[in-house]
Amino acid sequence: MSSNYAIHLKHPVFKVVSSFIKENNLEAYVVGGFVRDLILEKTSKDIDIVVVGDGTLLAQEVAQILKVKNVSIFKNYGTAHFRYKDLDVEFVGARKESYEFNSRKPTTEIGTLRDDQFRRDFTINALALDLREESFGNLVDPFNGIEDLLNGIIRTPLEPEVTFSDDPLRMLRAIRFATRLNFKIESKCLEALKNQSHRLEIISKERISDELNKIILTESPSRGFKLLNTTRLLHQFFPEMIALQGIETINGKSHKDNFLHTLEVLDNLAEHSENLWLRWAAILHDIAKPPTKRFDDIVGWTFHGHEEIGARMVPKIFQRLKLPLDQKMKYVQKLVRLHLRPIALVKGSVTDSAIRRLLSEAGDDIEDLMLLCNADITSKNEFKVKKYKENFELVSTKLRLVEEKDRIRNFQPPISGNLIMKTFGIGPQAEIGIIKSQIKEAILEGIISNNYFEAVNEMLRIGKNLGLEIKITPELKN
Repeated sequence: MSSNYAIHLKHPVFKVVSSFIKENNLEAYVVGGFVRDLILEKTSKDIDIVVVGDGTLLAQEVAQILKVKNVSIFKNYGTAHFRYKDLDVEFVGARKESYEFNSRKPTTEIGTLRDDQFRRDFTINALALDLREESFGNLVDPFNGIEDLLNGIIRTPLEPEVTFSDDPLRMLRAIRFATRLNFKIESKCLEALKNQSHRLEIISKERISDELNKIILTESPSRGFKLLNTTRLLHQFFPEMIALQGIETINGKSHKDNFLHTLEVLDNLAEHSENLWLRWAAILHDIAKPPTKRFDDIVGWTFHGHEEIGARMVPKIFQRLKLPLDQKMKYVQKLVRLHLRPIALVKGSVTDSAIRRLLSEAGDDIEDLMLLCNADITSKNEFKVKKYKENFELVSTKLRLVEEKDRIRNFQPPISGNLIMKTFGIGPQAEIGIIKSQIKEAILEGIISNNYFEAVNEMLRIGKNLGLEIKITPELKN
C-alpha cells in the first residue's frame, strides 16, 4: 500500500495549512480519525491538525485565509476549532502528557509530533499525514498502525495497562472502535481491559453514557455489549443488565438467558431503525425480569408484571447514567410498559376494542412499538418464528384498518369538561370525570363512534343516569 496520500488531501483546508506553514517554517500534520477513515475508504467530516508550535495561532491564520469568521479558542487546552463548509476542523499544539492516578485530566507540556502520537489511544488513531510541502501526504506511522488497520486490530501505542489506567475512558473507546469497525482487540489489550475495569470509577457518568450511546448506534451493538460484559466494564455502571444473565433450571424447566435475548432483540431492531431511544427501549424491555422471576410447578418460569416494573425502573436507570430525563425517557418508559401488548394480540383474538386501546395508549409511537415487538420475536424454532411473524402482520394490518376507521390514535373524547358543566349547569365536580371516562370507554369498546354527535347523546344518557338535569341542550353537529 502507498505511504503517500497526497492525492486524498485536496480539500482547501490542507492546501492553506501547507502554504502557511511553509511561509512560516512550521510543522503540521493531519492525525487521528480522518487519516484512519481515509485509509479505510470511509467518509470523515472531522479534521484534527497537530502543529509543532502554537495550534491556536495557526487556526486563526488559516481561518482568516479561508474567510471563516467564527473561531473557538480553548486556551486551557491549547486547541482551536472552526467549521468550514461541511467540515469540523480542530487545531492543537503537539504535546506530551502525564497523568495523576485519580484524574483523567493530564498535565501537558509542549512536545514533538512523536510525543503527540505516543499520547494517542490506539495505533490506528496515531497515524499522521505530513502537511509540509516537501513531504506533503507522507504517512508518519511510528507504531505500525497501518498494519493494525489492515489486519483489523485494536492495539495501544504504549503498554495497555498504562494507556487505560491513565485515561480509563479509552477502555470504552476500545470497545466502541472494535464494534464499529468490526475489529479484534489485541489479547494484551483485552486482558488490560479486564484488569483496569474498576478504573471507570473516576469517569463521569455523562462520558460513560456518551460512549455507550455510540456503541448502541453501531450496526451490530450486541458485539459491543458482549465485549463490555466479558471485560467486566458493564458491571461498573449497568448492574441491571448484568442481572439478566444466566439460565436457571428447576424440575427440568429452564428459562432463556435474558441477557443474550435482549442483545438479539437489539440487533434485530438495529436492522430497521437508527433511533437511539428505540434501541434503548430494546435494551430495557425485559430489564425487570430478574426481580419478577418466579417458578410455578405447573407453568414453569413466569415474569408477571415485568413490563410495568420495568417501566418504573427506567427513570432510575436514566438518572444514574445521566441520560435525558425528558420526553426521550418517557418515550422509552412507554415502550417498555407496552411491549407485551402487541404480542398478546398476536397470541389471542384481535378484537377492535383491544386494537383501539393499544392505539389510544401508544399514540404516535405505535409504529416504533410494533418495530420493537417484531424484533422481540426470537426463537430457535423457525416454524414458531414464521407463525408469529405472520400473526404479527395480521395485527399490523388490523391496526391500520381500525385507525383509518375510528381515528383513535392520541384521541381525546369529543366532549370537553366545559360542555358538560354548561349542559348540566354544574361546577367542577367528580361527575365530569365520570362522564368523560365513560364516553371514552364507550368509544374504545365500539359502543359509539368517535364523533361529536354520538358522544353528546352518550353524555346526555350518562348524565341522566347520574341524576343530573339538562339545563342547556348542546348544539348537535353533523
